[in-house]
Amino acid sequence: MTDATPKPTILDKLEWAVWPSFAMLAGIQLDLFSRLKDGPMIAEQLAESIGVRAEKLRPLLYALAAAGLLEFDGKLFSNTSEANHFLVRGSQSYRGAKQETLAKNWNAGLRTADSIRRGSPQAKLDFSSGSERLEMFFRGNHPQALRRGRELIETYDLSSHRTLLDVGGGSGGAAIAITEAFPHIDATVVDLPKVTPITRRIVQEAGAGERVRVMTADVLTDSLTGSFDAAVLSSIIQVLSADRARQALKNIGKVVKPGGSIYIRGDIVDDSGVSPLGAVMRNLIYLNIYDEGQAYTEQEHRDWLKEAGFEDFERKVLPDEFSLVRAKKAR
Repeated sequence: MTDATPKPTILDKLEWAVWPSFAMLAGIQLDLFSRLKDGPMIAEQLAESIGVRAEKLRPLLYALAAAGLLEFDGKLFSNTSEANHFLVRGSQSYRGAKQETLAKNWNAGLRTADSIRRGSPQAKLDFSSGSERLEMFFRGNHPQALRRGRELIETYDLSSHRTLLDVGGGSGGAAIAITEAFPHIDATVVDLPKVTPITRRIVQEAGAGERVRVMTADVLTDSLTGSFDAAVLSSIIQVLSADRARQALKNIGKVVKPGGSIYIRGDIVDDSGVSPLGAVMRNLIYLNIYDEGQAYTEQEHRDWLKEAGFEDFERKVLPDEFSLVRAKKAR
């Protein structure tokens, strides 16, 4: 007779699954990957360069080696090729700037049960306290916005477009990246009144003022003006209620020319609701930080875009399990 008692395999795995992530965050916060960019160090050298005690740093170094972000030969610690490419401060591919967002998201995740019980987000993302905090947020996310623009260029050929609307563009990073690659594109970033002064400063600092314009408008109130070959939305739909998402897409559809394209990057779940895993799990973040919004299904996006006058729907799931959708405005 076999023992039918289940083993806690998944429980054991999930119990410790968070710790490599916490080790990565600590390494980014200490900027230790940047210290190793020029070559390997022993723990004492690395600790001295950071200004901490070696005996306190060493457990983290071992944890990062076990997590696959450092290499250890028994004496010297060095970056893996991935850490050297993405976690060295100052490189174009640096991803450490999102450390503050990571910490906030993980802290928010600890409030999930409470948010469900109370029916409201218990780690709400709120910028009403002042413009300085809002500007810090957009500046911190600017490298990510630039990467999203480059990612779009790598995925789709935008060369036929002449005018582009970056909806809810924040820092303007996507528009800046796109117009750097295609100088003939006249881009406009549209965002709310409290955001656009920040957008203008960042665009000017990037030397993109002649290529990237800034418009103050609310896509939910049908105040958009102009006519565009393409519209780009990044992480916009997922922060809105279903009704508001539908309305926003209708309003955007009115300013996209017939035959033009819309590109939507964000969290989209399969119609099954249980994949891709990254989008499903990030839904817990949205539950804790937004009053409304979630990672909606592919079918919901199809329906809303059809109502807004778009056809030829195409969705690609990206390596980070976000999705990129392209649809074309009916002629």
